[in-house]
Amino acid sequence: MENKNSVNLPEKQINVYENFNYVGVKESVAYILNDVSNTFNINGFQERYIWDVVKIDFTVSAVVNIFTSAWDTINDILLGSLVDSTRTRLGKFRPYLLGLQVPLTLLGAIYWLIPFIFPGTSGTHIPKLIFYFAFSVIQETATTAMNLAKGGYMSTTTPNPNERVRLITLAELLSGYLGEDMPRYIFGALYDLIVNEKIGMKLSTAFMTFGVGCSVFSSALTLYYFFNSKERVPQSLERPNIKEGLKAIVTNYPVLLMCLSDFLGGFAVSSSENNYFIDVFGSYSLITIANIPSSFNGSISYGFIPFLRKKFSSKALWVGADIYGDILSLGYFLFGMINKNYTKMIPMVVAVGVREWFYKWAFGVNKVINSDLWNEAMDFCEWKHGYRMEATTSVAKSLVLKIQGSLMNSVRNIILKKIGYVQGIKIGTQSDRTKFWLFALCSVVPTISGALGIIPKFLWPLTKERRAQMYHDLAERRSELVNTANDNI
Repeated sequence: MENKNSVNLPEKQINVYENFNYVGVKESVAYILNDVSNTFNINGFQERYIWDVVKIDFTVSAVVNIFTSAWDTINDILLGSLVDSTRTRLGKFRPYLLGLQVPLTLLGAIYWLIPFIFPGTSGTHIPKLIFYFAFSVIQETATTAMNLAKGGYMSTTTPNPNERVRLITLAELLSGYLGEDMPRYIFGALYDLIVNEKIGMKLSTAFMTFGVGCSVFSSALTLYYFFNSKERVPQSLERPNIKEGLKAIVTNYPVLLMCLSDFLGGFAVSSSENNYFIDVFGSYSLITIANIPSSFNGSISYGFIPFLRKKFSSKALWVGADIYGDILSLGYFLFGMINKNYTKMIPMVVAVGVREWFYKWAFGVNKVINSDLWNEAMDFCEWKHGYRMEATTSVAKSLVLKIQGSLMNSVRNIILKKIGYVQGIKIGTQSDRTKFWLFALCSVVPTISGALGIIPKFLWPLTKERRAQMYHDLAERRSELVNTANDNI
């Protein structure tokens, strides 16, 4: 299917999609609102919720992760094949998106109610652990189907790669101004007030209120997008089978490289910076304050994207952003080690602010390139094989990573015990040794342990010329496919 010989195409042919936009204003707004919904939550506090409110013991949590990862292996393959073989009047992905959103919202609400279902129980309370295990399996299955469909759907919104980049850029740029991070900021301040005993509200009540409220609101935004958008990249008339799907995974070189990069980077051992600031300085809001000076840098950085994409290849931007981030993380760690600055609140707030000020200049490129590379890999599959396998390929990318992630979560829980972390004690009272390792686990340790993830990025195969050839060939092939489908009606 692939034309490997001609890459020096006339300019009009190379830019075959460039002068035609498929997505109107209403759908663009819906796309942006959907992006807001993706982060309109308090998921960044889930660890604190499980540790301090639900109180699932670290060892038990590690065992649960192993069992749920085994189930993931089975259901991911089955669901990926099911989604990729779907052909309906609503499209390939829309039946799952419209049918699963409301049930997932209800499951999300139950998650935040666990402390009320099992009030005052210990971290090893058997009924609570059984419920938590069963709930995790059910939620994981439904979420997997939803994410597979949603990921594929986003790649078929428009066949124009330039318009796709425009949508991603607009969404990432404007969603911040529309309040996507508001729940995190507000809840972070509330969390600090509660754990420092400045107000009498219980953590369980705060988590329930914000968790359920954010779930309902973000679900409404997502449904609005699903009802006001379309699939525009035509699927092959024949349904690809599992064997073809596995073949596409093995021979889709860009996907293999992305999987390998994520896999090697997935060995990074870490604990979030939220935990470090909460357990050492007793405040999450300090991170929010530290980010204020750089708040506009991220927005400005989106303006660099057109120039950088013309000047550099996707590979160069992908590799460069990785190296840049690692340098900043190492510098942050070294500063923290000087005179034990990691134990001093003001120096570390300043250090986070400086690190983020520099990092935010690359923020826009990171967001857009990482998203578009996956869409580019899906187009490569269609170019090479004649059909798209968004769901099955996504399974391939996520399956190993889920198993690895569960393993690494178990490793992290074991490490937290080894460094002397005590669950449920008063904020700020962990031992000095524990505080050091909490700092290291959010700076130098993940940087070093995940460093191999950069190697596959150097092997990205789509040069500017080959990419242009790919989209020229796809435009002609899709036109023929639509004409054939119309003739068969």
